[in-house]
Amino acid sequence: MNVQHSDRVNVLLVDDRPENLVALEAILNKPYYNLVKANSGAEALRCLLNEDFAVILLDVQMPGMDGFETATMIRSRDRSRSTPIIFITAFSSNDTHVFKGYSLGAVDYLFKPLEPEILTSKVAVFVELFQKTVEVKRQATQLAAVNHELSKSEERFRTLCACSPLGIYLADVAGRCTYMNPRCQAISGLILEESLASAWQRWVHPEDRDRVVADWLAWIKEGQEYSNEFRLVSNEETVRWINVQSSPMFSDLGKLIGHVGTVRDVTDRKQAESERGRLIREQVARQEAERANQMKDEFLAILSHELRTPLNAILGWSRLLLSKKFDQETIDKALETIERNAKSQAQLIEDILDVSRILRGKLSLNMHPIQLEYVIEMAIDSLRPLASAKSIVIEWECSPNVGRVLGDIARLQQVVWNLLSNAIKFTDEEGKVEVRLELVGDEAQIQIIDSGIGIDPDFLPYVFDRFRQADSSTTRSYGGLGLGLAIVRHLVEQHGGKVGAENNAGEGAKFTVSLPVAQEPCSGDLDDFSALNDAAEALPALANLQLLVVDDDEDTRKFMIALLEHEGAVVRSAASVAGALAALESFWPDVLLSDIGMPEADGYELIARVREMEVHRGGKMPAIALTAYARESERLQSLEAGFQMHLSKPVEVSQLIAGIANLAGMLRNPVRLKAVEPINLGGQSSEARPDSAVETA
Repeated sequence: MNVQHSDRVNVLLVDDRPENLVALEAILNKPYYNLVKANSGAEALRCLLNEDFAVILLDVQMPGMDGFETATMIRSRDRSRSTPIIFITAFSSNDTHVFKGYSLGAVDYLFKPLEPEILTSKVAVFVELFQKTVEVKRQATQLAAVNHELSKSEERFRTLCACSPLGIYLADVAGRCTYMNPRCQAISGLILEESLASAWQRWVHPEDRDRVVADWLAWIKEGQEYSNEFRLVSNEETVRWINVQSSPMFSDLGKLIGHVGTVRDVTDRKQAESERGRLIREQVARQEAERANQMKDEFLAILSHELRTPLNAILGWSRLLLSKKFDQETIDKALETIERNAKSQAQLIEDILDVSRILRGKLSLNMHPIQLEYVIEMAIDSLRPLASAKSIVIEWECSPNVGRVLGDIARLQQVVWNLLSNAIKFTDEEGKVEVRLELVGDEAQIQIIDSGIGIDPDFLPYVFDRFRQADSSTTRSYGGLGLGLAIVRHLVEQHGGKVGAENNAGEGAKFTVSLPVAQEPCSGDLDDFSALNDAAEALPALANLQLLVVDDDEDTRKFMIALLEHEGAVVRSAASVAGALAALESFWPDVLLSDIGMPEADGYELIARVREMEVHRGGKMPAIALTAYARESERLQSLEAGFQMHLSKPVEVSQLIAGIANLAGMLRNPVRLKAVEPINLGGQSSEARPDSAVETA
């Protein structure tokens, strides 16, 4: 027996005569045949135990077990039951013999001597059939394996979809839902064959609906990836957030065949984000409150320092002047020091009041077309003594034809004064401050450039904030409350302009103010202001002028009496409205000067009684409201009550005298004022105040 193991097709040759086997082998000698030879039926059966054969060539006449018996045994085994058997016999054709062979499962009979062509062709047929059968079995095995894997994959997909925490859906090219898992339906309320756009119309929160539907339709049209988060409202009015993501599906040829997407409930995450945002906002608010408290504490400490420092000089010199005798030069120097420090305190108070008005939205402007050149020159003139004390040069440059701006002259002068005084404060001795005015486009631009220490880059973004200073420690080198620049920014913005700060190239700082230029020129806007100042420069003495001063503060009354009597007036005074009315029974003054805020009855009640008395006395008594109530509404109220003029404390002496003389008709060229504000620069106050306005009826 000769069995070979290879990839070739097995053919079994069974014959008891070796020469016949050699002959068969010679005829069937093909490279793709594996010829297995057996000398007996028993040996053939042993070959069939472990090998499959395409065909068996079986001799009929063999000793012991002949071909028919061997065929019977072959057919009794499962492995070889269908293997083709070709009987080979030397007997002549005998129908009984042939029928017996066919009944045992033979597929053909060949008679010796064999024809090689016939044998070869018959074997080739069964070999080819065997090969095809083997291939079919192989493919069937592969198909069964593929089907098994596909079945497992489908089962996994069904399990995955059924148990997935994500909603999964498929949609066709038109956006109609063709598949969804239970989670998707539970989250989104989708229905099979329903358009997703229709579902969004039904379930999306009204505030999100238009946006979501528009985005979805645009995405379907463009065939792009889609991702969005929005709110759904269920039948129970429960609101929840979902995250929807979808991608297009394409065929192998790149044709759009549908969409696959996921739906995820992100309500918990959104609530957590909202809670986190709330906590962050609360934390920020606490930090801001702590920072505000710290700034407040620092501000109060600085305020205490800035108020007590000048107060120390005022009280100190006042006590020395009262207790000791000095020469005239020392007395003059002491009085000058007292005045300078009192004006410094007035400056601080005015800054605080301005910030209070800003915070309450009560700071109003008296707008007129004005020339900035005039405003800037007034501020420079008032600050030249301060600059000269430090040997600082102020260089002033003005371009021609800048035009006018619509603004409040006093407030714009306050802006320039604050910026210029700030530049002088932070510039070392023998330094330089440049002031420029030019037309840039349709804006008037003011630049104030100093050669000082500059601005710390870390502090630059906060330079215009209220109560903020680069150095708030007790060792700081420069005074002030940190309010001036905040006031500047507010006033500039109220004029429709903008202000910026930067470090100048090289050294120092540069502040730039830009204000829109007035479109239509207007003449005579400064006439009233100029006229009042001209009047104050050439005042007549108030000789023999009859005046009544009404104020509940004794020090104020004594000061007013001393001032006005020094100017030649005859002055009577009263500490209350009742005292004033009693005095008016026997004394009818040329001008009444009255405080507003007094106990029991105020200045408004006094002027009302005076106007009633005029009916019997004949003639109208000019009256000036001299008060610490400095708001715009209070100024208007005093004018409406019957006063012809309103002056806020502390009052500028020259303006007071000019006002009295004007109302008494003592000026050679009387001035009728609409709204003129005394400019308290030169040390008393850093800014002109609209609330200190002089106004005649």
